[in-house]
Amino acid sequence: MERIEDLGNGIKIFQNDELYCFTSDAILLSKFARVKSGDVVADFCSGSGVVGFNLYNLNPELIKGVTFFEMQKPLYDLSVKSILENKLSDKFCAVNKRLQDLGTEYAGKFSLIVCNPPYMEKGRGFIDEKDFIAVCRTELSLSLEELVKAISTALKFGGRVCMVHRADRLIDVITAFKSKNIEPKRLQFVSGGKKEPYLFLIEGVKGGKSGLKVHNTIIN
Repeated sequence: MERIEDLGNGIKIFQNDELYCFTSDAILLSKFARVKSGDVVADFCSGSGVVGFNLYNLNPELIKGVTFFEMQKPLYDLSVKSILENKLSDKFCAVNKRLQDLGTEYAGKFSLIVCNPPYMEKGRGFIDEKDFIAVCRTELSLSLEELVKAISTALKFGGRVCMVHRADRLIDVITAFKSKNIEPKRLQFVSGGKKEPYLFLIEGVKGGKSGLKVHNTIIN
């Protein structure tokens, strides 16, 4: 069933209960990302577009433009409907394409990339669900290495990437970042009450110098 979620400040986003719907992870990511004036933003694995829309909602005067990249056509279609609903075609556009297939027109284009990717390695978890939901949660169609390669290609030198991921994949993400000349610069864990962290938020800079700042843990 299709419905509209209100993100505040007049920004609305279409959701469909039969597809993958956004969770608090996406909102945490949009709040973690630091936007600079004139940023050209890409939202990788964008789904229905919640990270990009909420990032713009929080920083409307700073963002020059946002491009959604989503491989699944039904989710891409929802993001297009939301762009039209919010009358933001001058700021937003959407691309229905695999990140592995990005063309040279996107090389070095973006100063900030945000990404809420599939968390689970292929062969683990969620594989009994409908394919379009499993693809959002498990690396069935996009591996972490392929994702980071696309991020490195699309980021300009000195550009930032902000990602949310499972806590037990931290070393995998850092290793993938550093293999593509992306230096981790900020890290923040997310915990549920007194339990150990289950998520992390990380910012990396393409060509950045070493030095990692660890923020206080978020209790979600």
